[in-house]
Amino acid sequence: MYKIKTLNSISRVGLDILDPERYEVGEFDAPDAILVRSAKMHDAVFNPELLCIARAGAGTNNIPTERCAESGVVVFNTPGANSEAVKELVLGAMLLSSRDLIGGIKWVQTIADKGDEVASLVEAGKNKFVGPELYGKTLGVIGLGAIGAKIANDAIALGMNVYGYDPYLSVDAAWRLSSKVTHAKELGTLLRNSDYITIHVPYMDSTHHYISGDQIAQMRDGARLINLARAELVDDDAVVAALASGKLSRYVTDFPNGKTAGADGVIAIPHLGASTPESEDNCAYMAVAQVIDYIENGNIVNSVNMPTAFLPRTGGDMRVCVYHRNVPDMISKIAGALSARGLNIENMLNAGGKGGNYAYTLIDVRHVPEGVADALAQLKDVIKVRVLA
Repeated sequence: MYKIKTLNSISRVGLDILDPERYEVGEFDAPDAILVRSAKMHDAVFNPELLCIARAGAGTNNIPTERCAESGVVVFNTPGANSEAVKELVLGAMLLSSRDLIGGIKWVQTIADKGDEVASLVEAGKNKFVGPELYGKTLGVIGLGAIGAKIANDAIALGMNVYGYDPYLSVDAAWRLSSKVTHAKELGTLLRNSDYITIHVPYMDSTHHYISGDQIAQMRDGARLINLARAELVDDDAVVAALASGKLSRYVTDFPNGKTAGADGVIAIPHLGASTPESEDNCAYMAVAQVIDYIENGNIVNSVNMPTAFLPRTGGDMRVCVYHRNVPDMISKIAGALSARGLNIENMLNAGGKGGNYAYTLIDVRHVPEGVADALAQLKDVIKVRVLA
């Protein structure tokens, strides 16, 4: 029986696909897997039995991914599972940044007690809340993954011009994009040509303050900036200064803080990007499905600290999973250890780890004699070994 620990509330849509005869969900000191959403795990102590951590969401800043890699714990995320929710909120943010709907609604509340005068007051005061249409304007989308591509395509459907920038655009992502999206080969091209800019890149050291004063200076005067991805992608001080000077018209953020929450020109949303029941269900289902596939088949899909490693069960009756350091001659040592015990490899896949420090090998064999896992575990640079029926 595998033990699954949840650190946050996880949708039943995901938990219900766990076979109760093989999995138990609860509070465990030594779980085989952990399901998490927003709980901070950097100070957590991980038990030796822990195989994986699955984040029901895209970002993994709350998980010590490097430390997990060192101990053979695979960290999964669920990219794209909340893409519809975030996409819709971005479209809403674009409208809120253009048409002063919030200001207008608040103003109507101030005259709500005027009785029969309300209608005439509305007609006299509505010009204070005029804003431009989206149609015919230009949107710049930074990052064209699952979310960015959907936003770009929907903006095209709304009659907007769209620039897209993503130096790491995959072939699959490119296929998802409308042919009408203009490919910006460098960020400056997008910044100079866009009326609205929305950012959708992962947060890491290299993307800290990806939008700062230098980038804002390249934008059109009066541009509207949207950040529903990660707070740290945008330099708050630079944005507040740009709003005060008029360089930016509006800044919409899903991550309000002490600097932005009350600043003029900021529309602060209380981190609602993925806050839909559909998104929570999708994230939970994907996270749990990935955990099941890894525990039962050794396959790794959507890991942030290990590469994709997917080997269909086409050969052999048993599978050996070896998580090891990515060093020369490792594969021959593993194969030699199996051969010494009379095992013939039916099928094998080796995948190098992200960052080049670790690797993962899947091996299908007909049978596994007792002691094989221990023998492999004793090889230098092997971190974790599992044998699956």
